[in-house]
Amino acid sequence: MEARNVMLRIGREFLRHVLPGIIKPLHALWNEVIGFIFLSLAALPVPRVVKQVHQYSQTGEGLSRIVLSLCFIALMAFFGVQSFLRARKISKS
Repeated sequence: MEARNVMLRIGREFLRHVLPGIIKPLHALWNEVIGFIFLSLAALPVPRVVKQVHQYSQTGEGLSRIVLSLCFIALMAFFGVQSFLRARKISKS
């Protein structure tokens, strides 16, 4: 019974020392992956916005679509950059 308690104590000590070294890089990696996804979502509508701006300059229609698309792009880019900055902060600490 004593050997079992010693082994459990050693296992707990091992996990207490090893887990922070594993979880911290995984947390930073998770934020980098999320940042990439948000930046990808921000980049997807860019070609369509360019077409809409070109069409707007010719016909004068579609300003609301352009504004909404630009808001979406800005929001997704903001979340992406913020996630990368958070990952950098986690890596430095």
